[in-house]
Amino acid sequence: MNEKLYRLMNWPEIEAIVYSEEDQPHQLLGPHAEGNMTLVQAFVPGARAISICQGKNKTTEMEMADEAGYFAALLPGNEIGAYTYLVTDQDGSQREIEDPYRFGPVITPEDTAKFNAGIHYEAYRILGAHLMKIGRVSGVHFAVWAPNAMRVSVVGDFNNWDGRVHQMSRLWDSGIFELFVPGVTEGMNYKFELKVRGGLTYLKADPYAFGQQLRPDTASVVRNIDGFAWEDKNWISRREKQNFVKSPVSVYEIYLGSFEKPDDGRPYYSYRELAPKVVAYVKKMGYTHVELMPVMEHPLDGSWGYQVIGYYAPTSRYGTPEDFMYFINELHKAGIGVILDWVPAHFPRDTYGLSAFDGTCLYEHKDPRQGAHPHWGTLIYNYGRPEVRNYLIANALYWIEQYHADGIRMDAVASMLYLDYGKSDGQWVANIYGGRENLEAVEFLKHVNSMIKKRGKGAISIAEESTAWPKITGDLDDGGLGFTFKWNMGWMNDFLGYIRNDPYFRAHHHNELTFSMIYAYSEHFMLVFSHDEVVHGKASMLGKMPGYDPEKFANLKASYGYMMMHPGKKLLFMGQDIGEYDEWNEGRSVEWELLADKKHSGLQRFVQRLNEVYRSYPALYERDDSWEGFEWINCIHADDCNLSWLRKTEKEEQTLLVCVNFANVDRKGYQVGVPWEGKYVEILNSDEKKYGGEGRINASVKTAKAVPWDGREYSIKIRQAPLSVSVFAYEPYTAEEKKAMRLAKEEKQKKAEKKSRKGKTKA
Repeated sequence: MNEKLYRLMNWPEIEAIVYSEEDQPHQLLGPHAEGNMTLVQAFVPGARAISICQGKNKTTEMEMADEAGYFAALLPGNEIGAYTYLVTDQDGSQREIEDPYRFGPVITPEDTAKFNAGIHYEAYRILGAHLMKIGRVSGVHFAVWAPNAMRVSVVGDFNNWDGRVHQMSRLWDSGIFELFVPGVTEGMNYKFELKVRGGLTYLKADPYAFGQQLRPDTASVVRNIDGFAWEDKNWISRREKQNFVKSPVSVYEIYLGSFEKPDDGRPYYSYRELAPKVVAYVKKMGYTHVELMPVMEHPLDGSWGYQVIGYYAPTSRYGTPEDFMYFINELHKAGIGVILDWVPAHFPRDTYGLSAFDGTCLYEHKDPRQGAHPHWGTLIYNYGRPEVRNYLIANALYWIEQYHADGIRMDAVASMLYLDYGKSDGQWVANIYGGRENLEAVEFLKHVNSMIKKRGKGAISIAEESTAWPKITGDLDDGGLGFTFKWNMGWMNDFLGYIRNDPYFRAHHHNELTFSMIYAYSEHFMLVFSHDEVVHGKASMLGKMPGYDPEKFANLKASYGYMMMHPGKKLLFMGQDIGEYDEWNEGRSVEWELLADKKHSGLQRFVQRLNEVYRSYPALYERDDSWEGFEWINCIHADDCNLSWLRKTEKEEQTLLVCVNFANVDRKGYQVGVPWEGKYVEILNSDEKKYGGEGRINASVKTAKAVPWDGREYSIKIRQAPLSVSVFAYEPYTAEEKKAMRLAKEEKQKKAEKKSRKGKTKA
């Protein structure tokens, strides 16, 4: 090596690169001006010779500085422009490559400052793997946050998974490492190789990867999420203007892997194959939304997606990111909203994932009393770290902004709010005030909900929260957490406790039926019979019902009717609306074959009609958040196992009367108080024959009589089938009817007076 070149070389730093311990490789590798010359250094492990190619006829052979593959050359001029390396490998073969170290940083100091402050709401655009073109060179920009790593490399199909080849540069004090690698294309697999203090070297999947391999393989996959031709502009525009609190929301919860199974031996249909199947069924049944159990990449099928590894990657079980965009686009075109289950509460310990990411507890707390769920075997996010909050907040916005999701349902919110959730004494650490509230998680939830409201174009957020934490759906300005809706777990547990009883014993549990109305307007609630209620030995919804088959189906129809008429939005899990006998498991399809039986097809038609009534009558949703939309008629007849109430709007003529009979008793001429004179027309009865019932309905219009009942001046008499729900629409008398009634009354009075006079004359 010539003496001038030798003197320009930084030999300690060269040794760090050769031994893969350098976190600033750009300071040595690539071109660097030295006076009126340019020093070019390259490290290509195993290379026998390297030449610099500047155009077709300008080649400069580099000198070997280290036989491990380190080469250098001095070129005239302090700006040499574009060049490539012609590499001769040990076997004599040659290849031409771009030098990744001639490209400067892509991420800006402004980007890193926002990320380190926890407010880079599109962090996924700077971190992860991004196809891009710099000048005329195409490749992928890789970036990862690993502040405590000694060295980070990107490895993959493009470099034989050799961590020496593409060592990444640390960006100032941000903790982010980045590198643009020319020649990498979509579909290539990659990971990050981290060397930590102490010398341990290991591989990690990319936390921000847009794609990930299907289990048991664990690599991240380069994916492009730009360029999909969305066709839902009108849908998004309508969503942005809609007040969902005062709109009908009826959700069909789906596990995509077992909605329907292929009959050709494949384990799953693709997103594209599922789209028309889901659209057809949801449209037929009249649901307004679907809620997808987590579609983010996860290693274990049995977790149903609730132990996420790839937060930014739609699971490859069903296809690519573009395929998933197609799925959502098709549902939007059909007028169906899409809510995604999202799991910001915890993550699995799989070693290729987030756990101990850079050799330290980066995403989780170091203290296991703060950083681990003892029952679930998972790790808890450190919500106090801005970059961790940024990872999650940007992820929620990513699904809304990039995939056009209409809402996020946050799983296990209670486990986030309480430091002692699922823990015994000594297993948790109190907050700074000595309490059990997770103050950092509270601020995180407020932050993510504030950004969904600000950037989500009408997208909603839903909390699965099982305690009485106040103001879950309260305004952020009023100390609330800012969710749109909260799952009403109390209503669900109370009702299922009630309905499991034989009707003979239900009188002793009447408070379980009515207690929900004590707190019904403390939050914006969603009533749910979710997948959680039909697994792990809890029985299917039909299996929870007492009695033989006829009673089971009657009970279930009455249950669904009660839910639909009760204040709150609605959610049913797939299979529940056809009356599956078996508990759900992810390995089988919905048991569609049951629909050949009229009991099951009748139940399905009943749920279809429930959705139709729910969407068609404003009384069932317009005042869903206020006592002004609800009024008890009778809630105290525990021995009768009977309830009656009104659902109301501002318009008297839109009032609905609901009567539910949870007793196995057929009541003829059952008297019910009503608020006004007029007609009451039955619009729904679960005992109709087309729903699998016996046909004990109220076919004729019920005219209110001036007979006081239930504290009302008027009442009607109805036929109340055993274990049934009946809904009546109020119709005030028309002017013509009132006139006819007045004339009839006058005529009746005249006849009575005439008869009275005749009687007096005879006397």
